[in-house]
Amino acid sequence: MVGVLVDFANDLRRAGVAVGSGDVLTYCAALALLDPTDLLDLYWTGRTTMVTRREHLPVYDRVFRKFFLDDPDALPEPVKLTLRVTTETQSVLQVPATEPGTESLDEQQVQLGLVGSDAEVLRNKAFAACTPEELAALRRIIARMRLAPPRRRTRRTVAARDGRRPDPRRTVRAMMRNHGEPSTLHWRQRRLRLRPLILIVDVSGSMADYSRSLLQFAYSARRAAARVEAFCFGTRLTRITRALERRRADEAMEQAAKAVFDWEGGTQIGDSLAEFVRDWGRRGVCRGGIVVICSDGLDRGDPQVLATAMERLARLSHRVVWLNPHKGDNRNFQPSTLGMMVVAPHIDALLSGHNLHSLEEFAALLSELS
Repeated sequence: MVGVLVDFANDLRRAGVAVGSGDVLTYCAALALLDPTDLLDLYWTGRTTMVTRREHLPVYDRVFRKFFLDDPDALPEPVKLTLRVTTETQSVLQVPATEPGTESLDEQQVQLGLVGSDAEVLRNKAFAACTPEELAALRRIIARMRLAPPRRRTRRTVAARDGRRPDPRRTVRAMMRNHGEPSTLHWRQRRLRLRPLILIVDVSGSMADYSRSLLQFAYSARRAAARVEAFCFGTRLTRITRALERRRADEAMEQAAKAVFDWEGGTQIGDSLAEFVRDWGRRGVCRGGIVVICSDGLDRGDPQVLATAMERLARLSHRVVWLNPHKGDNRNFQPSTLGMMVVAPHIDALLSGHNLHSLEEFAALLSELS
């Protein structure tokens, strides 16, 4: 795809548009974050990165039509390029046109109102009650979520504009530059570091309606922060961190599904968490981090094994958060399964994670758990 974009930039140069190598690099870097196969992304990314003068806009439109749409060079009159979104993937969201053209303002407002209404309905609809088309739309929304990773203050300090601790060295150096005259007092503050975020997702049969959406959330978290580890478990634990490093969400989900062999099988929460503590927790993976367990708590193993594993996990980590889809919107939820009763004394927060709105609430809560 890079070669295609470079050829397009060369055609723009031959048409008289001043396009530098830096502009082409910016164009490629911007499309790496978007969908290069989407005509809409291709047009607007190139227009915003490689066109700097208003009089070059008609030239850009003409070259774009010829290069990507195979339109003839000579047109009877200048035609303004109007790109509209054509949703090939399954979705119930109707995206309005980027350039509405001749539509009236009232029609535009009606379209935007319908889109906002549909999106709000999907935000509050449980994953288990969604159709495949709605789930596809929700996963695309979750893939674009940007999380604020949790941070912690270290003992080391860095220079800052203000703070509670003065910086004697910088202050004295500033005074020496002024020949000993007192100058501005400099300060230091404690350095911030990312806390590790560990996501452990239950992919057993009882979590089939929620596991893929939760894995999509894990993918978004992995893209937003560097210190993120992701695991799946059914009857055994599987690390999927490397699978989620793929640039495209669909490819990452496919690789994760290939890595997990016990997808939609039985549930051994206690044995899986004990394996995580033994093989990963003691190595320092979750030391000082936030562990997020996504499960309904339906464990078929020994409750004592689960209790011991959770007790050790709580000692190793900074916070333990449990996402139980059965909690739903019930703020007075009381665990009724044996597994949830066993883990309740060892968790710091119990959330639902059953729909998009609950995942957004959890994403906002991450910074407060630091």
